[in-house]
Amino acid sequence: MVAVAGETAPRRVTRRRVLWVLLVVAAVGAYLGFRTAGAADSDDAAAFRFFTGVRNWVDDNRDTSPLFLYGVNYLRLGVRLLVDAVQAGLYGLGFAGLVAAAGAVALVLAGWRTALVAVGGFLAFGFLGLWAESVDTLVLTVSAVLLAVLTGVPIGVLAARVNWVSATLRPVLDVMQIMPTFAYLAPMTLLFLIGEPAAVIATLIYAVPATIRITELGLREVSPTSVEAATALGSTGRQLLTKVRLPMARPTIVLAVNQTIMMALSMVVITALIDAPGLGQNIIRALERVNVGVAFDAGLAIVIMAVVLDRITTGAARRRPATRGRSRWVVAGGALVAVVVVALLPIGQDLPRLSFAGPVNDLTGWIELHWYDATEWIKNVVSAGLLDPLESVLTSTPWWLFVLLVAAFGTLVSGVRSAAVAALAAAGIAGLGLWQHAMQTLATVLVTIVLTMAVGIVLGVWSARHDWFAAGLRPVLDAAQTMPSFVYLLPAVALFGASRFTAIMAGFVYAFPPVVRLVDRGLRDVPATVVEAAVSAGSTPRQLLWKVQLPMARGGLLLAANQGIVLVLAMVVLGGLVGAGALGYDVVAGFSQREDFGQGLAAGFAIVLLGILLDRLTQGFHHAKGPR
Repeated sequence: MVAVAGETAPRRVTRRRVLWVLLVVAAVGAYLGFRTAGAADSDDAAAFRFFTGVRNWVDDNRDTSPLFLYGVNYLRLGVRLLVDAVQAGLYGLGFAGLVAAAGAVALVLAGWRTALVAVGGFLAFGFLGLWAESVDTLVLTVSAVLLAVLTGVPIGVLAARVNWVSATLRPVLDVMQIMPTFAYLAPMTLLFLIGEPAAVIATLIYAVPATIRITELGLREVSPTSVEAATALGSTGRQLLTKVRLPMARPTIVLAVNQTIMMALSMVVITALIDAPGLGQNIIRALERVNVGVAFDAGLAIVIMAVVLDRITTGAARRRPATRGRSRWVVAGGALVAVVVVALLPIGQDLPRLSFAGPVNDLTGWIELHWYDATEWIKNVVSAGLLDPLESVLTSTPWWLFVLLVAAFGTLVSGVRSAAVAALAAAGIAGLGLWQHAMQTLATVLVTIVLTMAVGIVLGVWSARHDWFAAGLRPVLDAAQTMPSFVYLLPAVALFGASRFTAIMAGFVYAFPPVVRLVDRGLRDVPATVVEAAVSAGSTPRQLLWKVQLPMARGGLLLAANQGIVLVLAMVVLGGLVGAGALGYDVVAGFSQREDFGQGLAAGFAIVLLGILLDRLTQGFHHAKGPR
């Protein structure tokens, strides 16, 4: 049996290589035989008319339909009441009271070190001269997170206990996460008008998938032996949930709250486009004037807010309070009394102003002046040598040939099921009437992914092999992940002008931090015994990396590619603001121009289908064992 297995493995590898060569040759031949001139997309596709018809129906029935009178309007009113209550509570504390409250909450939940971070962070809002804007952003974030937790945790519990609910929710959550954030805004304003309620609901839609997924994961990972023991002792289903599953999943559920907060913060900034107050308004105005310094101040305030909220929630998940019983209540009561006392003190926010706008603008101007030749050369080389040829090939490929090639390559690398889903996604894009724009977007996404993976793998390998490098890189990655994506656009525009390459650079900055982290984690998770065995066998550091660590971290690398694709697609729409065109511009135009609403919404769904196509191919490749 061993001999047979040893003979069949090389044959399988050889057959796979032959299939690859034949498929590549067939693809090249089919492209040369059937390529087209790449005609422009229609401005009046059936999908555009359908979505425009939905908008017209909503406009005509907003004041008469029971769906709006007794459903949407009451939902909007409820969200308004919640926002007003949170706003009254935070503003009612005043400057000193809110700083003290942040410190008190951090002290009780995460310890005195986190309390110092919280106090310093909230004081920084005053020093930056952005106190009112920061509180407005915090109001929207708290409101959206409260709704996400109140709805997402119960749904996550249900999904963990009922398999068909989980299977039904999975594609819905995929669409909610891949759908560009801009695409949420037009339907939100259509249903809920502009302002805080629409902003909170759009943020809820963007953030609640993280709450549901992580809650479900936490409950499914509860030890089966603990559940069996509780069942053997006669616990009911309700007791199992409240006394065993939820307490044991508490750290994961707190992590779900943490990730929900991070996603809500990133979305709240974008909702400034539908008249939501807060720091997003400062960033939008700075973007209109290409004022990097003003955007940096507002972005820094958001980063500080994200760091404070992140430290509080992660501290709450990890910390086992040393004070229990009566002493814990004494700490909480003392913190509450301190907050009340400080809130009553006549302390205002008249702090000395500390702004980085001037130095940042000076630095940006110097770089723009002295690095112009280098940045232009980089932009032209990448555009002419990589982006333009790839876009030309994709846009001149007939849609039916592209679908067939996706099905063929997908079957070879990912299996029949993943290939079928990817091919259906490609056919769906053609059905939406946006094939040329989708192929232009795909070219930009692929170039960005190549750049992101190349840099991310190099930095991830260095980070995994050198702890000092990982420690120095961590704050850079933290800032890149929490800084609002709008802020990335400003220095990119200043350095490269309004072009497709500007969108590529903005997408790269947004996507490379998680790629670096996942590559680092994947290499560090390679079993130490395997590494020691390879070293004992005489492997050099280069051989250890290429022959042992990278192959064994293959799953982490593919997950990094998958997450990079999702994040790059999230930046496609913002790229439409800086000259990238294609689907990103369609979504932006659909949001800002009434006559393009149908095309904009269709473009949003086209981006979702692109995400599903690329996701199924990369994740299916991870699970593939060979030709099927």
